[in-house]
Amino acid sequence: MSSQSSGGILRQPMSVWATAFAAVVAFMGIGLVDPILPSIAKNLNAGPSQVSLLFTSYFLVTAVAMLVTGWVSSRIGGKRTLLLGLFLVVVFAGLSGTSDSVGALIGFRAGWGLGNALFVATALAVIVGAASGGAEAAIILYEAALGLGISMGPLVGAILGDWNWRGPFFGTATLMAVGFVSIAVLLRSTPRPAVKTRLSDPLRALAHGGLSTTAFTAFFYNFAFFTILAFTPFILGMSAYGIGAVFFGWGVLVALASVFAAPAMSRRIGSVRVLYLSLGTLAVLQAGIALFSAVDMRPGVVVCVVLCGIPAGLNNTVFTEAAMEVSDAPRPVASAGYNFVRWMGGAVAPYVVTKLGEEIGAPVPYCLGAVCCLVGVAFLYGRRHHLASLARVDADHAAHDLSAA
Repeated sequence: MSSQSSGGILRQPMSVWATAFAAVVAFMGIGLVDPILPSIAKNLNAGPSQVSLLFTSYFLVTAVAMLVTGWVSSRIGGKRTLLLGLFLVVVFAGLSGTSDSVGALIGFRAGWGLGNALFVATALAVIVGAASGGAEAAIILYEAALGLGISMGPLVGAILGDWNWRGPFFGTATLMAVGFVSIAVLLRSTPRPAVKTRLSDPLRALAHGGLSTTAFTAFFYNFAFFTILAFTPFILGMSAYGIGAVFFGWGVLVALASVFAAPAMSRRIGSVRVLYLSLGTLAVLQAGIALFSAVDMRPGVVVCVVLCGIPAGLNNTVFTEAAMEVSDAPRPVASAGYNFVRWMGGAVAPYVVTKLGEEIGAPVPYCLGAVCCLVGVAFLYGRRHHLASLARVDADHAAHDLSAA
């Protein structure tokens, strides 16, 4: 990426930065509970698989709600949809902090997931519409927010969770309230689309071969992604600060790979080849975690977990760009259909892998995660002809960089 284009990415309206800030906090909610999972299990008398349902309820509702985000935003407008999503996150994050049972906490996380879906799906469309530098710059900003949020979530969770396991939930509610005010003040009301989105549109969009290939490959990737996020805190044997530090390092690599490595590699070798490489690398690292956990070598586990941030960052950006560019569906519709399938991987994985880890052994979840990565590679290879248009997009971006240099 040229310095000129990088500078262009940073020169954005305040409304874009307000939305990006709220997106950072929204994505913090993904990794926020990681450092405090053992503490939650201890304080609420729950096992790892029960606590993993905090992820499952959150992402199951997020995935299903993705199907209605376009329908809602096309009727009340992007700004109101963002504010509605933020309001729900503030309410349910706050309620999560008041939970006195794991069942209540799982239920409040489901409500949090609804707010998150309304916000996250609409935020991408709003940033793309308001950002200077075109759709690619907007997607990089969005993925930067995702990476920063994922990296900061465990750190904030560790700091506040060391005081009390309820602290991270109240902290998120407070930060989201700041985001609510920022967007209410700085973001102009967005015009409603000329054509209202139908509830069936996201599922209809998945009939496109390129979008469905991207979405279902991302499903397998997200299964592997949340294998690491949901189960690893239970095998590290560390304090909240230790777990937070490990996942902070992982998240920093997610952010760096998302913003800097993914665009450059896509131009150089093509988006599809980047996905082959990153999914294969993630499979190798998951196999490494399985091996090191089997021989109880904690430093090896930590190194592999942190390094997983690199292929994760590459995947996050390339999958999102592919979903936005590969079909002729409107971006909000394509995003909704893609994220519905993608986040189902995040809903299924946490409970399945923690249950396997509890009943069979710690290496098993990571072996399954590695297999999912390889299945994703095979699925992508078998349907690669549906993604031929991405080569033209990569070539156009590369030509734009040469002209800007």
